[in-house]
Amino acid sequence: MSEYLHLCIKGYDTDLPILPLPTGVKIAFFNLHGDTRLTEHCGKELAKLVAGCDVVFTAESKGLQLSHVVARELGQDFYAVCRKSKKLYMQDGLEVKVRSITTGNEQTLYLSKHDADLLKGKKVAIIDDVVSTGGSLLGLEKMVALAGGTVYKKAFVLAEGDAAKRDDIVYLDSIPLL
Repeated sequence: MSEYLHLCIKGYDTDLPILPLPTGVKIAFFNLHGDTRLTEHCGKELAKLVAGCDVVFTAESKGLQLSHVVARELGQDFYAVCRKSKKLYMQDGLEVKVRSITTGNEQTLYLSKHDADLLKGKKVAIIDDVVSTGGSLLGLEKMVALAGGTVYKKAFVLAEGDAAKRDDIVYLDSIPLL
């Protein structure tokens, strides 16, 4: 990993390693796991973009810590999380199929009844680290609809490739597909 893409995300400097995907496309890999300062910075900036929402919603895993910060900044006690595997407490929940650029395969997202109830009748802010092809986002939008909520805003730290041209999302910075 000797190649990096330098970014300044709303005043926060970081270097993203350039990594190949199994498809042959290279991406600038954005990883929040374990980086408390970057996560706090991005979460606080995203909270500004989704102010006015009733509930924050994400998919595991990198959206978790972002959503925690965003919900805290907005004074919300709970946020809803889609899981990538069905846990024992989720037997009465919802599920949707998705395909994302990073996995390349079809996945199922699961939402517990508790979290579905958090979304019902609410203005929902979808939060995640990166949007690229929009496959994961589409799954989250379907989940909001199934739960009876309304998508209020779709907010990301980074918009990758053509996603930066979308007019239905908000984001802090953009990165190219390489």
